[in-house]
Amino acid sequence: MVLSVMEREIAWGDLDALGIVFYPRYYEWIDAAGHQFFKIIDLNLYELWEKRNIQFGLLETSCRYFKPGRYGLKIKIKTRLEELSKKTVLLRHEIQQADDEKMVEGFEKRICMNVTDIKNFKSMDIPQDLFAVLENAGRD
Repeated sequence: MVLSVMEREIAWGDLDALGIVFYPRYYEWIDAAGHQFFKIIDLNLYELWEKRNIQFGLLETSCRYFKPGRYGLKIKIKTRLEELSKKTVLLRHEIQQADDEKMVEGFEKRICMNVTDIKNFKSMDIPQDLFAVLENAGRD
């Protein structure tokens, strides 16, 4: 199974008035981690859009919070493929402190879309070549 890991340090601009990470930042980081996951398995989302008119758009997303993030804290975002269907991909993300203590658990479900007509996206089955790459990335 492919496990993508992003590391970052929580910056002052990531915080809310109480001095903890403003929750939309987690979604921003999860989105970036999802794009990195696709990139490390050689499915560059920009190239898929540009060359094949395919995108994996967000269908659903969620987070559970266990521990607040604070300024200067070094964190890791671990991403793995949890589920794969003929049209969708479910990525699981775990945001941890450097000592591996879980802070946030999130997921994003993405659906394969034909984006040839920018005003009328249509869901589609994941093409077999892409499905094979994703299937391989999810194997234990």
